[in-house]
Amino acid sequence: MTMRRLVDVAVAAAALVVLSPALVAVAIAVRLGSPGPVLFRQRRAGLDGRPFMLLKFRTMRDGAGGPGITSAGDARVTPVGVWLRRWKLDELPQLVNVLRGEMTLLGPRPEIPELLACLGPLGREYAAVTPGLADAATLTFLDEAELLAGATDPERRYVETILPEKARQSVAYARRRTFGSDARLLWALARRVAGVPPKPSWSEFHAESSRSLDR
Repeated sequence: MTMRRLVDVAVAAAALVVLSPALVAVAIAVRLGSPGPVLFRQRRAGLDGRPFMLLKFRTMRDGAGGPGITSAGDARVTPVGVWLRRWKLDELPQLVNVLRGEMTLLGPRPEIPELLACLGPLGREYAAVTPGLADAATLTFLDEAELLAGATDPERRYVETILPEKARQSVAYARRRTFGSDARLLWALARRVAGVPPKPSWSEFHAESSRSLDR
């Protein structure tokens, strides 16, 4: 077992224990907020494109159809779901995915296989890294739903505009990551979720990451 895997298991297990009261509270809120299951399961592409079932707290009305990409103001999202998405609490069940070895703490966000296939060679390089809860691209696209707001076809805009840039930033970060950069990334992510504006250094980092793909 590698050091990164040991850290993943230790941190995910500890987080699930420490956060268990909050997880139970969220589960109750989801169940009382709207009819349907507490958890949402979706097929995603894992390492080397192998599929697995991603876990999330359900944030939409059960059985709601529509596009696979969600924009801000989507009527399918429940009032409880809006709050969970704002604070990224809907992602907490993915700690179980980390324990299973399907995800890691820090890595590219796992994509829907059909969308990932649209990237071609870049998509294969993206999938060559174990997906995670977050990575450097998460800083840029933390408010992804807002970027998609008003789009007549959110899924098309995502595939043509957002996904390629996310993939480029994720691949660039994976090529040069260190334990030190991971620590800085975790701190930056915590600040962003708390509503603190990003530091200029992280904007510069993203620019450098994009340039590194051209080398």
